[in-house]
Amino acid sequence: MRRIILGVSGASGVHLAAKFKKNLPKDYEIYSIYSDGAKEVERKELNEIVLDDLNSGGVSASGSFLNDGMVIIPCSMNTLAKIANGISDNLLTRTASVMLKEQRKLLLAPREMPFSAIALENMLKLSRLGVCISPPVLAYYSNAQTLDEMEDFLIGKWFDFLNIPHNLFKRWEDELH
Repeated sequence: MRRIILGVSGASGVHLAAKFKKNLPKDYEIYSIYSDGAKEVERKELNEIVLDDLNSGGVSASGSFLNDGMVIIPCSMNTLAKIANGISDNLLTRTASVMLKEQRKLLLAPREMPFSAIALENMLKLSRLGVCISPPVLAYYSNAQTLDEMEDFLIGKWFDFLNIPHNLFKRWEDELH
C-alpha cells in the first residue's frame, strides 16, 4: 500500500483537500493532519487516518515513516512561513520539516492572493529546497467548462507531481502529431 500525508491548514479552499482525497486511488493510505483552523471546516471522513496536530511526536514526524509524499492543501501563509523558517511547533510543520530533511516530495498549495513580498520570499526559499509551490492556479488550455472541471485540473496537476496516475483532465496535445 502507498501512503500520502495530507496536511490541511487554514479554512479557505479546504474543499480542495477533500476532493484530493476523493480522487486518490484506493490503494493509497491517507494520513491527514488538520490545523485548528481547518478542523472547524473539515471533519474526519472515511478511509483516512487523522493524526493529532498537537502531537508533534506523531508517526509522520519520523524520518523512518516511509511515504510517497506530503501535500498541504490549502497551505496558509502562516504554515508556509513556519516551514520556510524551520519552525516545527505542531505535527503539520514538524512533518513538513521531516520531508525536507529526508528529501521527500513536499507540495504546498498556498491559497491567499495577492502574495506579499514576504510570502514570495518564503516560497522562493522553499522552492530552492525542492518544495513544489503549486497554488490553485487554473490553466485555460484544459477547456474546463465548470468549476468542478477546473478543480479536477488542479488535483490532476498535484497528482502529476506525486506520480499518481489519473485521467482528471485533458492533456496538452501537439497538433502536429
